[in-house]
Amino acid sequence: MAAHRKPRQRSLGGNTARTAVTLALAGAATATAFEGTGNAEPQLTPAQVKAKVDKLYQEAETATQRYDGAKEKTEATQRRLNSLQDEAARRQQRLNTARDALGSVAAAQYRDGAIDPSWQLALSSDPDRYLDGAALAERVDDRQAGAVARVREQLREIEQLRGAARVELKSLRSRQAEVRRHKQTVTAKLAEARRLLARLTPPERTWITGDAAGHASRSASDARAALAQAGSVPSGPRAAAAVAYAYQKLGSPYVWGATGPNAFDCSGLVQAAYRSAGISLPRTTYAQINAGRRVSRSQLQPGDLVFFYSGISHVGIYIGAGRMIHAPNPSAPVRVAPVDEMPFAGATRVT
Repeated sequence: MAAHRKPRQRSLGGNTARTAVTLALAGAATATAFEGTGNAEPQLTPAQVKAKVDKLYQEAETATQRYDGAKEKTEATQRRLNSLQDEAARRQQRLNTARDALGSVAAAQYRDGAIDPSWQLALSSDPDRYLDGAALAERVDDRQAGAVARVREQLREIEQLRGAARVELKSLRSRQAEVRRHKQTVTAKLAEARRLLARLTPPERTWITGDAAGHASRSASDARAALAQAGSVPSGPRAAAAVAYAYQKLGSPYVWGATGPNAFDCSGLVQAAYRSAGISLPRTTYAQINAGRRVSRSQLQPGDLVFFYSGISHVGIYIGAGRMIHAPNPSAPVRVAPVDEMPFAGATRVT
């Protein structure tokens, strides 16, 4: 029989090998090109960046007001918890004193060879056992029964205080978690805004954020002159004091969550200005708008609070001639700006 040979396979050499390599490289290049196209961010114009940054700042300020409100409630809850704990400690001290007094009587009875069951009850370290056996107090004379009853009442009051403290502690932990959530939202929005601004040239960034220092300085003299104009009289001495405080803070940096004296967010500046005038205002914009009497835009006087956006997320202090002092955002310090710079939502007079 004739031997059968396997046909010899041709090696990838010469033109064939070059063709395969070329195709492989082309495929890889195509894949890379498509991958790059899919991941590359679109090139935004300065105007588009400004629109995105403005939106991010507005969203961050909304979250800032929620953060401020949650923080204020957290601090109030912490104060209530501290008060309950302090009161419980005071009551415990009084209880210890009362029980020590009962113990002296019990010790005297013990030296006489017997201890009354009511004293055993009063000196018990188990309040439930104590209360369950309270009927034993009826076996002692009226004076001793009154002492035991007072100890029993003190035990009840302490347990009530401790129960209220447990409720406040649970509320505190919930509010602390809420504060952390809002803080994360704010920092994420501001980080995205910084990232977008970092892609621009210095002149483009200046166009978006403005020449903050110069604008604040020039606007200060303009605003002081505006107060002297007819019809630009503060609604009262406290309003005038608040406006004067705001003037002094022109150029101060915006820091979210800050209430002064060297940095502010928008509602923090308003709160600090009126605090300096002897008026206590709530911490947040959505509470500040309800802190006084509503006025229309045509009735505005220096010192009135002006609010913006549908969610009442921004506030400034009106200074006359259609202008206000406000803390805008992290890219601009406390400055003077036109009231019509943002969507007007309402105004409040607090004096």
